[in-house]
Amino acid sequence: MTELLRPVDLGSLNLANRIVMAPMTRSRALAGDIPGELTASYYAARATAGLIVTEGTQPSRHGKGYPRTPGIFTAEQVSAWRRVTSAVHAAGGRIVLQLMHCGRIASHLNKDPDARTVAPSAVRAAGRMFTDTAGPVEFDMPEALTIGGIGDVIGEYAHAARQAQRAGFDGVELHAASGYLPMQFLCTGTNLRSDAYGGSVAGRVRFVIETLEALIGMFGAGRVGLRICPGNPFNDITDANPLETHTALLKQVAPLALAYLHVVRSPDAAIDAFALARTHFKGALIFNDGFDFASGNEAVGTQGAAAVSYARAFIANPDLIARWRNAWPLASFDRKTLYTPGAAGYTDYPPYSSS
Repeated sequence: MTELLRPVDLGSLNLANRIVMAPMTRSRALAGDIPGELTASYYAARATAGLIVTEGTQPSRHGKGYPRTPGIFTAEQVSAWRRVTSAVHAAGGRIVLQLMHCGRIASHLNKDPDARTVAPSAVRAAGRMFTDTAGPVEFDMPEALTIGGIGDVIGEYAHAARQAQRAGFDGVELHAASGYLPMQFLCTGTNLRSDAYGGSVAGRVRFVIETLEALIGMFGAGRVGLRICPGNPFNDITDANPLETHTALLKQVAPLALAYLHVVRSPDAAIDAFALARTHFKGALIFNDGFDFASGNEAVGTQGAAAVSYARAFIANPDLIARWRNAWPLASFDRKTLYTPGAAGYTDYPPYSSS
């Protein structure tokens, strides 16, 4: 048995193996930001993963950025997600919900009419976002959150965690990478505040810590994870010293006893995100980005990872664990159908057949 195929406990999460399905936006949510029957089939087919981390899910209507992404803040959404979690659990799997507030990475054309676009500071992101109604458009100019507004957003995260619990999820993961709202608070290019949530690095990490504490208050620390990627410029995010920022963050995260830290390899050659995590976080680490089966086994065996997460490999290979266990070849996915509505490129990839 190879390292990736051995069971492991991440906090209160008991995994049958160390192969994690990474979060992937697939843009299949229905009207009302509701996951449909296809979503239940999609995740259930991949339930042999040790753990599934869902696509990024908005904790409130204000947190939505992209078209056709699901939410977890209405009764209808909770009922729909319960069908997903029930299907995964019936297949023997474990599934946590990734909470993703996009902050300034949004367009009002993708949101409810009364939804706001908020951020730490009123700094518009460079670039464009796809909308179903108008094609690519500029990002919204965000509204700078007040102190009271920050408290409201943290409250939205807490409500989302309680809703996730009601929907049957095994835990939640806070998305604090990829230039979304938590990372916007962390980084100097997007956080121009001079109050308690900005300025010094201690101020800039405060939002993430208080949000994690709110999630822990709902789910318990052993069922809460955190995803980071120091130095990632995606979505026009910049920081004067990402190593200093994430070191300070992890020093404050460490005492929280989270279920896991989900670490994405940094695109900045000067930052070894995995080494940073090993130094400052003594809990379970999930490594992500650029791993195959062999390098994933090495990461678990000798590099300090408790598990390794995979995204693209799971798209066309719902039976990924069986393929690796039996040394069967992997199928390739169709890039054109990554974000298109419907079953094509989503639930129509078959399991391996030797015929």
